[in-house]
Amino acid sequence: MALDQSGAVAFKARCTRATVLSTLLRLDVEAIAMEACAGAHDRARRLAEQGRCVRLLVAADVRAFVRGQKNDYNDAQAIAEAALPPTVRTVGVKTIEQQDIQMLHRMRSRLVQQRTALINQARATLLECGVAVGRGRKTMASKRPELPAREDLGLTQARRDMLGQCLRCWREAEQQAQHIDAQPAAVARADERCRRLLAVPGVGPLTATALVAAVGNASEFGRGRDLAAWLGLVPRQHSTGGLPRLLGISKRGNTDLRWLFCHGGRSVRAHLEREQHAGGPWITGPETRMHPNKATVAVAAKRVRVSWVILRRGVTYQPGGEVEVFEPSSCGAHVV
Repeated sequence: MALDQSGAVAFKARCTRATVLSTLLRLDVEAIAMEACAGAHDRARRLAEQGRCVRLLVAADVRAFVRGQKNDYNDAQAIAEAALPPTVRTVGVKTIEQQDIQMLHRMRSRLVQQRTALINQARATLLECGVAVGRGRKTMASKRPELPAREDLGLTQARRDMLGQCLRCWREAEQQAQHIDAQPAAVARADERCRRLLAVPGVGPLTATALVAAVGNASEFGRGRDLAAWLGLVPRQHSTGGLPRLLGISKRGNTDLRWLFCHGGRSVRAHLEREQHAGGPWITGPETRMHPNKATVAVAAKRVRVSWVILRRGVTYQPGGEVEVFEPSSCGAHVV
């Protein structure tokens, strides 16, 4: 569907997945809008290579323009109308390298979940036989070689076979996870943006590569707080009648990336040498005023804002003075 300058329907046709690109290239339009979904980034890259201006719209914003029941025509009309207001949020077109890193993180997350499930299943199998094994992957790994061969556990042959199969699957998942764990570190060393992010306390190879893969140079965000809000690390607001009311964090956006930053904030609180670091007093401040979990989220949000400055302005992290100071590669900047 195509709209003219007045917003009226100028073109309408039904396209298949194989003909949609050729149909869009035949149209003489100023911009092409698509809803950010699976496959949208690939089509946007192909259209951009042909010199077309492509806008990927946030799916939640497009939904507000849908009228009537859901069908292909109403969805296309909603996307076309959502592309007209300048306030509708857009998504940056990801490069192939960014999507490769995101696939790597998703595969790692799946393997970690699979490994945890297999450990819990093995512990549950042993507990059914009256054998209690302590929690934790290392505790189970120390006893893994001897468990299937022990005769004093009273395992039936069926349970022994199931336990052995579970432990073999766990071993395979462990090896695959270890192989994938080495890849984000290699990507972080090769990418100049990731290397600058690694200098920030609480940001490791997983967090750096995941952030670069998700936002690139963070050009879609006007300030660091916008990036923190996109990750759901700011208070959720439920205000009315001029009466502000702030609740817990909104938990919007990328769940895995927010989880990584929160763990990084917890690590900073636990291990950073505050007497020798310029940001030490700032970290101690929230801990004296709020719950430890809230302090962790505050530190995580601070790490996000610091990371935004590094990505958006191309600067190098340099802690100094009473605030965190950044030295850009081209122009001076001091950011609190």
